[in-house]
Amino acid sequence: MPISDCEVRDPRIRRTRQLLQRALQSLMQTRAFDDISVQEITDAATVNRATFYDHYTDKFALFGALIEGNFHKLLGQRSVSFNGAQPESALALILATCDYITQTHADTVECSRQNAFEPLMESAMTAAIRRVLIQGMTQSPSSALPVEIVATSAAWAIYGAVRQWFYTPDHPAAEEIAPLILELLLPILQQA
Repeated sequence: MPISDCEVRDPRIRRTRQLLQRALQSLMQTRAFDDISVQEITDAATVNRATFYDHYTDKFALFGALIEGNFHKLLGQRSVSFNGAQPESALALILATCDYITQTHADTVECSRQNAFEPLMESAMTAAIRRVLIQGMTQSPSSALPVEIVATSAAWAIYGAVRQWFYTPDHPAAEEIAPLILELLLPILQQA
């Protein structure tokens, strides 16, 4: 299994993965994910199919890496990290998730076949949020529960609540809903 993009140190591997991710992102500006082939991605990235498969098992793995990478980039731009002790850091993570989901859905082609996009987004986002939470929780482990269980539960809670907020017609601003989501999340985070 290929290593996560977050763990890649070799600049050549990073460059190739960035080319592939940019190609997919560009193609998704005009077409539904379902309609994009690996060949089209490699053509747009100017790499061959063998190179693609050296880095990703399929276009779904590429999509997951794209979502995770872009989300982590947003967190980096905002200097958001979770330290496990301050609720403000969890609030910043919730707000970033709200903003990222709003941006991502605005950037994709809307069509009835885009439904395949949702489970892929869900998987990638919960993995990205989980990674941030685990990094913060392992700085001061003191729980009877494994950190992975707490982080996974919290990641699903954040993503699920934000997703529900996003799809609620006439939803309030992210700044209004995020503190309410945080109230629901705090009992989970306190387990760590």
